[in-house]
Amino acid sequence: MLNRYRKAYEKIAMGLLSFMPNEKDLKVLQQTIQTYESEPEWELYLYKKDEDYIGLVGVEKQECELIVHHISVDPSHRGEGLGKLMVQELATLNTDCQVKACQLTEPFVEKCLNNNEQEALS
Repeated sequence: MLNRYRKAYEKIAMGLLSFMPNEKDLKVLQQTIQTYESEPEWELYLYKKDEDYIGLVGVEKQECELIVHHISVDPSHRGEGLGKLMVQELATLNTDCQVKACQLTEPFVEKCLNNNEQEALS
């Protein structure tokens, strides 16, 4: 289940963001969190499974689009389809917007969205 980011989740969010290739440096992580906290069009969601937050997805809202800038799953839970599930849930929560990807997340997000379209056609 996706939950909207709150300041209380800052350390968890930073830990999950650190799995992103461009978010390894502490200063970069702090800047990213600051962007999600201060910019109203930037939204960060954490994915909770059972009692633990094990994934996150960060988007920028632009008119009728949600641009996915960050998507990360705890390495011990990778391969379970959680990234795809987060993208699907994000689309469900924002039915008035189309989910798109930035250059960094495009290969993964497009794969998730294309799988959804193929399953709908089946």
